[in-house]
Amino acid sequence: MAGLVSVVTAVHAPGAGFLPEAYRSLSGQVLPDGWDWQWVVQEDGETDAVGSRVPDDPRVSFGQGRAGRAGTARTMALSRTEGEFVRVLDADDQLTPGALARDIGALTRTPGVCWTTSRALDLMPDGSTTGFEGDPPEGPIERGAVLDSWKANGFLPPVHPATLCVRRDLLLALGGWMALPASEDTGLLLALNAVSRGWFTARTGLLYRKWPGQATAAAPHADERERSARTAVVEARARALAETGWCFEPS
Repeated sequence: MAGLVSVVTAVHAPGAGFLPEAYRSLSGQVLPDGWDWQWVVQEDGETDAVGSRVPDDPRVSFGQGRAGRAGTARTMALSRTEGEFVRVLDADDQLTPGALARDIGALTRTPGVCWTTSRALDLMPDGSTTGFEGDPPEGPIERGAVLDSWKANGFLPPVHPATLCVRRDLLLALGGWMALPASEDTGLLLALNAVSRGWFTARTGLLYRKWPGQATAAAPHADERERSARTAVVEARARALAETGWCFEPS
């Protein structure tokens, strides 16, 4: 449906308490004329901890399913998305004012651009924010540029995958998020960049919360054997897609 952006949120029970803040950041968005949003919240698991935190709003859809990590929850949420574009918003993060409008603008005004990312600030437990000074300049991201930068900088992507907004048809064509215990969003980012152009917005679009309960703070996330396997399959998928020669062109 044109004129609609679907905001997809994966949530597990420990992060349910952050949902009201995520909703406030979404409900405060001012969109271009003729546009609206829907919020598709998917619990990674089936508990009683999340549903009561989901706001009573007709634009909000809530679902549950077997636990399978964030990538599985987001991909399951795709079954309920109706928008032309899909924006990621994890349960513990917050959109900044104007973030969705800037995403929509980049995707509708820039020929050939199929996905967008933006600057993110880490939101620390004391409420302060910190930024990354290595962001690229605002503008298009050409095919293959993300993989090259990721390889050259210790497997750190040059743009933050938690800020991703993407054409829904392309997201579905690539199968959603990768079936990995972590780095599933980085894997999707590299796959998108292997077949299409993106855009980076220099204005901050996301507050990325740092807290002890987040998945990336858990000890297994730093396990070197798992990390090596994750990075190997992420790279192999991106290179395989690039070698097909397929270039996604928005209709």
